[in-house]
Amino acid sequence: MPRKAVILKRQILPDPKYKSELVAKFINRIMQRGKKNLAQSILYDAFDIIHEKAKEDPLSLFQKAIENVKPVVEVRSRRVGGSTYQVPTEVRYLRRTTLSLRWILTSAKQRGEKGMAAKLAGELIDASKGRGAAFKKKEDTHRMAEANKAFAHYRW
Repeated sequence: MPRKAVILKRQILPDPKYKSELVAKFINRIMQRGKKNLAQSILYDAFDIIHEKAKEDPLSLFQKAIENVKPVVEVRSRRVGGSTYQVPTEVRYLRRTTLSLRWILTSAKQRGEKGMAAKLAGELIDASKGRGAAFKKKEDTHRMAEANKAFAHYRW
């Protein structure tokens, strides 16, 4: 990290089909070894499955799923004296989005359905309805922060 210069965030171009920056970020999260077309086809196939199963607009369901999984607080380790405390801290907006995208993707990968598009569609539908592994991860994070509220005065 530079001492004086301000680090500029890179501008992410919206995806070609839905014209959404959030969808483009998620495609970049799915992408492995630079295969963007494959990542796009996985997400667009998942959106088609969502349209068939849930009979809803896939983009609005996707945004609702991301909003449901975004954490408000998290715990961070802080060493004071000789002991380490789990200190609850508020999560910045960009980190909230990043965490929610990461949790949805990892939860989708661990599902039992066949094919990544079906796994992703199932996880997005579950997250939009307030259930599923990604939503549970958010709830666990909030529960952990609530349990360690006594150490909030160690916040930096």
